Amino acid sequence: MSDSLLSLARAAIVNESAALAAMAERLDEHFERTVREIHAAGGRLVVSGIGKSALVGRKIVATLNSTGTPALFMHAADAIHGDLGMIQPGDQVLLISKSGESPEIKTLVPLIKKYGFRLIGMTGQLNSFLAKESDWVLDTTIDKEACPHNLAPTTSTTAQMVMGDVLAICLMELSGFSGNDFARFHPGGNLGKRLLLLAGDIAAMNSMPRVFPGASLREVIVEITQKRLGVTAVVDESERIVGIITDGDLRRMLEKQDDIGRVRAEDIMTKDPKTVGPEALASEALELMQINNISQLIVADRGRYGGIVHLHDLVKEGIL
Repeated sequence: MSDSLLSLARAAIVNESAALAAMAERLDEHFERTVREIHAAGGRLVVSGIGKSALVGRKIVATLNSTGTPALFMHAADAIHGDLGMIQPGDQVLLISKSGESPEIKTLVPLIKKYGFRLIGMTGQLNSFLAKESDWVLDTTIDKEACPHNLAPTTSTTAQMVMGDVLAICLMELSGFSGNDFARFHPGGNLGKRLLLLAGDIAAMNSMPRVFPGASLREVIVEITQKRLGVTAVVDESERIVGIITDGDLRRMLEKQDDIGRVRAEDIMTKDPKTVGPEALASEALELMQINNISQLIVADRGRYGGIVHLHDLVKEGIL
């Protein structure tokens, strides 16, 4: 039984993958003109559908809005009962339907065209009512569903979803939508933190362990212990960074030194430590830690001490 299920699962994946590969091959100048038309209109893209296509439409709207293309969802059944008023001058309508022949679609299309809105059809039947009536067509044709009975919308909805992703990506490119723009639209959660949280923000939440180069071993140990970061910066009188001492440095020193009474911070510090600027993303600080196999990183602003970022901080904030 398990072998049979694995074979069925693999066949479904192969089916959907093949459909997507074929869809990629069919993309041509017509697709490019459609995308440019949507971008040039400058209004919102109103996405509509019925059944599973409506669910796909909601996801496409979410992706478009988060990547800089204003969009809203209008259920095809509700549109003919008042929601058609959601469409405003300058908007374009994207109707999604595998068959392009559902009753709701056939009722809605003439209304959209009556009021002069440009219509983009996303359909798997290029001879359908929707395809013939649309100003532009996004082709999501498939040979068969992954469903063993060729009934449940599986491969067809995957094709629709991917076409929506492709549309969003191309519109991003035309709009010059950047990573900074994406960060502005995603301020919450771990994703927002990865895009917005700065190394300086994290350092500001920590204490700032520091000693001078001439500090005694006892002073170094007390500073590291009290500030609870496992490290202390070594700074001069102008707060410029001259080195760093970790608790690992202390252990290694004790293994080598017999007379520790004369040891000073400058004797055991690591000169020219790795630093990160306060305006660097916390995710960049994490990458620097991973590259150098370290757990703490000094934040420095033009050589002046600005605090410590610890690996535990990044874990706590969900960056790692």
